[in-house]
Amino acid sequence: MAAPSYLASSQLPRLADLRRAAAAAPAAPQQLRLACSRRRAQRVVAMAGSGKFFVGGNWKCNGTKDSISKLVSDLNAATLESDVDVVVAPPFIYIDQVKNSLTDRIEISAQNVWIGKGGAYTGEISAEQLVDIGCQWVILGHSERRHIIGENDEFIGKKAAYALSQNVKVIACIGELLEEREAGKTFDVCFKQMKAFADSISNWADVVIAYEPVWAIGTGKVATPEQAQEVHAAVRDWLKTNASPDVASSIRIIYGGSVNAANCAELAKKEDIDGFLVGGASLKGLDFATIINSVTSKKVAA
Repeated sequence: MAAPSYLASSQLPRLADLRRAAAAAPAAPQQLRLACSRRRAQRVVAMAGSGKFFVGGNWKCNGTKDSISKLVSDLNAATLESDVDVVVAPPFIYIDQVKNSLTDRIEISAQNVWIGKGGAYTGEISAEQLVDIGCQWVILGHSERRHIIGENDEFIGKKAAYALSQNVKVIACIGELLEEREAGKTFDVCFKQMKAFADSISNWADVVIAYEPVWAIGTGKVATPEQAQEVHAAVRDWLKTNASPDVASSIRIIYGGSVNAANCAELAKKEDIDGFLVGGASLKGLDFATIINSVTSKKVAA
């Protein structure tokens, strides 16, 4: 299987440019111009997805053997709520170290995977290799893969399908750029990215959707709980029409974008926010534990 030509020719802007644009924007990003249907909470625990609350930690290209050893030690010592699925994604070269030292309470994810079976693909890692070292998850479609590396929607969807075929579960990322939000195109962008996953995936049981507005990743800006809820509810409604009502009611849709120990509780209260995908804060054991334990904020009055 030849590597797609666009990977070599992509001229998409680097994330640093996106982050500078986000930093220059007003502190409170404007609301989405499109509204979506709102559902009333019908139970005491307001969580639309039927699975457990889900929190993932994306360590990105960070860490050394020593710093990761300290982080693992902090996570092993933390008291975590039991009704949360927790996953961390170390850099490839540290997966084995983390797998062998981290409590079994937390599962392991990769940050990327190749589109098919291994072979003559220098620098790539196959789903079969992830399974071989006990890696249960992979993050696909992250904005840094889309906008720095140049992966397009179709390529990402096919990656997801192959990973799932090898029993690797998928955290499927979607999200809009700052200029797309300002142009009122948030839903269009997210639905287009969702369609690429839906075109390749038939069984959603091992998929978690992560909505990560690009303007909020690593910038210190965060979508308001209302903004995040609006997109999450819209994505769930899209799945109801384009996958099935069962998929829409069961799938977990998590939020990512400068989530930290201070803002997680308010975000977690929203019905369609079923957890978080955390970047920088996941490198701090105590903060990550606080975010995991924000599941308690789901208990709101119906």
